[in-house]
Amino acid sequence: MTATDESLATPSPGWLIRRVPITHPDAERLVAEVQAEYVVRYGGPDNTPLEPGIFDAPSGAFFVVYDPGTGEPTPVATGAWRRRRDVEAFGSTDAAEVKRMFVSPSHRRRGLGRVVLDHLEATAREAGAAVMILETGEAQPEAMALYESSGYTAIPGFGHYAWSPQNRCYAKSLR
Repeated sequence: MTATDESLATPSPGWLIRRVPITHPDAERLVAEVQAEYVVRYGGPDNTPLEPGIFDAPSGAFFVVYDPGTGEPTPVATGAWRRRRDVEAFGSTDAAEVKRMFVSPSHRRRGLGRVVLDHLEATAREAGAAVMILETGEAQPEAMALYESSGYTAIPGFGHYAWSPQNRCYAKSLR
């Protein structure tokens, strides 16, 4: 599947996952929603610098999850990964970093976060990543619980917010 082929989709139990560019209107809307949530939880948006094309194949991927419902599929979640070679975890710097993982409030508590995370891990593994890394924050306890219950281990802080006492970083081997 290519980064611009929006017509290809991977079915998941009850969900439709499409790889799209981050500039796709559904992706932009959901990214705006997650940024608004960061403002509520942290007092400001996520200002992590993301270069244009960072989620383009082969160095990354951006996905929108749709609820097929009873009519036109509704965009309800996002998840992305980008390759990183500057963070070591489990003896490897061949990492993929989770970014922009978000589930709309109307679709939470249905296991969709785990579906998105599993999909990100599978596609990063297929792209050759040895480990999956991520940063989150203590204002997102439900995210931390998801990562920990999915086999992620706490690692030293990295990234744009490594300095923050709220920063929490995790890694999981994909081997």
